[in-house]
Amino acid sequence: MDSEEQLLIGVVDYENYSSLNEATDAEDLTSAEELKFITKASIPLVITFFLQYLLSVISIYAAGKLGAKELAAVSLAVCTFNITGLAIYQGMSTSLDSFCSQAYGSGKLHLVGVYFQRCSLMILAVTVFPLSLIWWFSGSILAHVIDDNELVDMIQTFLRILIFGTPGLVLFETGKRFLQAQHIFNAGTYVLVIVVPINYLLNWILVWHPTYGLGYVGIPIALGIVYWIISLLMLLYVLLIDGKKCWGGLDFEKAIKNWIPMLRLAIPGVIMVEAEYLAFEVLTILAASFGTSAIAAQAIASNVGSLSFQLPFAVAVALSTRIGHFVGMQSIRAASLVTKLTIIFAGIIALTNFSHVFFGRHYLSRLFTEDEEVIKITVQVLPLVALNQLGDAFNVIGAGVLRGQGRQRIGSILNMISYYVIALPLCTVLAFTFKFGLQGLWYGLISGVAFLAISEYVVIYRSDWPRIIVESKERHDH
Repeated sequence: MDSEEQLLIGVVDYENYSSLNEATDAEDLTSAEELKFITKASIPLVITFFLQYLLSVISIYAAGKLGAKELAAVSLAVCTFNITGLAIYQGMSTSLDSFCSQAYGSGKLHLVGVYFQRCSLMILAVTVFPLSLIWWFSGSILAHVIDDNELVDMIQTFLRILIFGTPGLVLFETGKRFLQAQHIFNAGTYVLVIVVPINYLLNWILVWHPTYGLGYVGIPIALGIVYWIISLLMLLYVLLIDGKKCWGGLDFEKAIKNWIPMLRLAIPGVIMVEAEYLAFEVLTILAASFGTSAIAAQAIASNVGSLSFQLPFAVAVALSTRIGHFVGMQSIRAASLVTKLTIIFAGIIALTNFSHVFFGRHYLSRLFTEDEEVIKITVQVLPLVALNQLGDAFNVIGAGVLRGQGRQRIGSILNMISYYVIALPLCTVLAFTFKFGLQGLWYGLISGVAFLAISEYVVIYRSDWPRIIVESKERHDH
């Protein structure tokens, strides 16, 4: 860092810094106050993640109105984009859960803006160009796993068109963290409440409108436009409503410096997000061995799991931000208090998700399909999806704690071991060697997720808080 930034590091700027009077009240906070705060912060985040999930659902719905081939193409294209693009952007931007929240907690407000710029530029520079090349030539890659040439061409067209919208998505992901670090949790909700209807309107105009509709190519065009709209609306929110106190103006000179410390958290963050994404995709591929109905049932199970995931992930973001604040403030008592409360949140979410999946399995099955054979298999699998929620809630919440502490590296190692050393080998053995079929795949996944949840909380229980605070200070000093 240059001398100006070093000076900023040494000064705690509490002007406009009054969230719960944290500078003076952290040591006096009670469990009841923190439960109330995190619950209140989590509600808009849950809505935000569900609304963002709807953006791709609308694209799939629009494709369904065109035909089966278009529906298959968009479903596979969205899946490919989520794995190779969205998961990477989200994973890298989780580094801001540590950097921005800890900087804000220590009162170094302008550093929050610097970190936002640094992370945004880093993601754009490191990922957008190479990923654009992959998407542009994705047809030659997908042809090895998909026999239908027309379907491959349609997927490639979708990904090529969507390239122009990816910078907007990157800025939205990093912008959310910039605002969340300031305890502004509802900005994404406001933006998406406006944009989801716009997304539907754009699909109506660009896809199936009798005069202006472009058909299939209108779907990625609409989604790309939406990605830019959400980033621009986030910018307007900062300029017109709230969030400027952490914005010291564009500073390209600082944004291009000191990427290595941020990459040390960003890369493990990608591994943590990608490990679960890819594990589910491998399950879908393995399910193909049991026939078309099993593939359909697995697709429904994965979608139900993805929807359920939004609740603990939203709460984990609120928790990681809060823990990061207290680490930045060097308040071990407050950070430890919030960490202990995560058990309560994880337990409540685990039981909530288990209940709605288990007791709603018949309704959920018929929500996705009318095929009786698929419904029969799905109803048998969804109780296992429900059981998986008990471990996954603790896993997701635990990952949020590790991000708040700045220990993504440990989380990435545990994720790799859980999914690729335990879960997937067990899936293969139980499904094919012991002939449990599709249910065997889920038995293996449940085992890996349970190990991950337990191991994360063992690591969290053994947290060396003085060391965590020292590492946080060192991270901002370099």
